[in-house]
Amino acid sequence: MKLTVHLPEHNYDILIERDALKRIGSWVATLWDKQKICLITDDTVNELYGSLVLDQLNEAGFEAVRFSITPGEKSKSLPVATQIFDFLAEQEFTRTDGILALGGGVVGDLAGYVAASYMRGIHYLQVPTTLLAQVDSSIGGKTAVNTEKAKNLVGAFWQPEGVLIDSLTLRSLDVRRVREGIAEIIKSAAIADTALWSQLEQLKDEQALLDCAEEIITACLKIKRAVVEEDVLDNGNRLLLNFGHTIGHAIEATAGYGIVTHGEGVAIGMHQITRIAEEKGLTEKGTTDKLKQMIHKFGLPTSHLPWQEETLYHAITHDKKTRGKTIKLILLASIGQAKIETVDTQTVKEFLVIEE
Repeated sequence: MKLTVHLPEHNYDILIERDALKRIGSWVATLWDKQKICLITDDTVNELYGSLVLDQLNEAGFEAVRFSITPGEKSKSLPVATQIFDFLAEQEFTRTDGILALGGGVVGDLAGYVAASYMRGIHYLQVPTTLLAQVDSSIGGKTAVNTEKAKNLVGAFWQPEGVLIDSLTLRSLDVRRVREGIAEIIKSAAIADTALWSQLEQLKDEQALLDCAEEIITACLKIKRAVVEEDVLDNGNRLLLNFGHTIGHAIEATAGYGIVTHGEGVAIGMHQITRIAEEKGLTEKGTTDKLKQMIHKFGLPTSHLPWQEETLYHAITHDKKTRGKTIKLILLASIGQAKIETVDTQTVKEFLVIEE
């Protein structure tokens, strides 16, 4: 399966193909002239696929080198980015060379940020190996690193020149990482696709979802492609993709990166904001129960303790989503239909009240 993302600056293809890693060298050769390539990955993915990818790139005539980071959100930081900048300089990378991101969302975000920043921008490719990255973060051009104050606070929009998705890499994930990606799949269905929602309702568990991974990944990417093409810089309807993320990012940051996964934070955020919106009459009655059942079926949480309203509020109002004294919340009108609600920052507190 191939999808094309059409953007004003350039178009790029997303190739979704089982066992595609075995021909990654020839794929890159169709996109780039012979050049230096820095393969950026993490230690876990490196052990599984690093040598396979590096060897193929070199066999295809590229000068490929490798930089592997420690797995986890803590590596998505300015200090680690600086280490990569120095490595690229030592390897004498120029603006005609490129980066290939091989890994999950942390690797993709970090490598994309490095590509956007090194020498004011070099080209790069995304090869996501986790479900979360395959259905969401690998396309759209959002790149970023975290700071101690907030998640993804420092970043840039920088589009890849191609995305290669091999669904067989999902077989190497532990169940928690699979569920992390499923949270983004639930989000996609909840905001824009009742057919995908119905399909998820019919699946028994995570394994059943993996058995039809290519179909579900494609459905999610079609949703994201549509909003990215319409709103490249995240000022309009692309904000709908942030459903669950406003509270979710705050939970991640305040719990300590890695304690609560991104997908777990999003699941909790989706449920919390929908419950309050339904109480306020902003969401169709019964939507919260449907969402809760779906989240729990795939082993994801809908709550987190300790729940500290003031701490979460501070994290939210210092997040990049805040615009002056207002913030745009993403709410569900009903399953399959989302909307943007602009509220003042004080009103956000009302969406942080938990059930007694």
